[in-house]
Amino acid sequence: MQAAPLSDRGIILVSGDDARHFLNGLVTANVATMSPAQSRFAALLTPQGKIVADFIVAEIAAADGGGFLLDAPAALVDGLLAKLKMYKLRAKVTVEDRSAALAVVALWGDGIDSRDTAAVDGLVLRDPRLPELGLRAIVPVGMAAATAVRLGATMVDAAAYEAHRIALGVPRGGVDFAYGDAFPHETDMDQLAGVDFKKGCYVGQEVVSRMQHRGTARTRVVPVTVEGFAPPPGAPVTAGDIAVGTMGSGVEGRGLALLRLDRVGDALAAGTPIVAGGIALAPVKPAWASFAWPGETVPS
Repeated sequence: MQAAPLSDRGIILVSGDDARHFLNGLVTANVATMSPAQSRFAALLTPQGKIVADFIVAEIAAADGGGFLLDAPAALVDGLLAKLKMYKLRAKVTVEDRSAALAVVALWGDGIDSRDTAAVDGLVLRDPRLPELGLRAIVPVGMAAATAVRLGATMVDAAAYEAHRIALGVPRGGVDFAYGDAFPHETDMDQLAGVDFKKGCYVGQEVVSRMQHRGTARTRVVPVTVEGFAPPPGAPVTAGDIAVGTMGSGVEGRGLALLRLDRVGDALAAGTPIVAGGIALAPVKPAWASFAWPGETVPS
């Protein structure tokens, strides 16, 4: 098992008597049915349905003070705090930046289910997006190495976790898609347990529900394979003289790209090479995906 500190993550604490109801009315996941034994993948959206910030929500047990921790990109913490405070109004909710006190550690690999997480000083929960992503621990700053030791994991750097994430085809905001410019379906949140389509209203819910029921998400982040190193993030992806998307994160041999699936389908059917930065790409449908791939019909 491997462990990596994720220094690019920040932590927001949402607490108070109305914290559960407050979050549930704002974000894409169902916070109303959460418990301290589980985490949820969620996003705060604009009223137009685009992602302001995505994060993993963990609940603190009442015996430990209660509340919810939002494991979010560090670069978005200030903006997310401001948005949450704007929506708070008269709710009995406190919103705090706890990034200076708490850190995030990712743990993944063989034997993960046999580890005694109770020995860790902090919260250790399964990553709600994919089982293969392993665990996420929220621990006091400076305790990453001790957490790895207690769980019998080998410490590695964040680049190893990035390679693991990319190999699984899981998008990362800010590199695989732009915050403020992408819908949840385009970032595969609907496939990665990030949207509850049965819960009540939340900000942007009408647009997201319409995309789900009409099947209008033509653009998605998908894995691609390459020969050698992947093109740089932001490189245009083309098929002949037709723009089909934008390159995202990558490592040697593979990467992720935000692609128009219909245009990719046309290119594949015509045998037209798909290229970014002069490097040929081969789009691959991820094993966890249930959306329609070019030339494929998926039962509703």
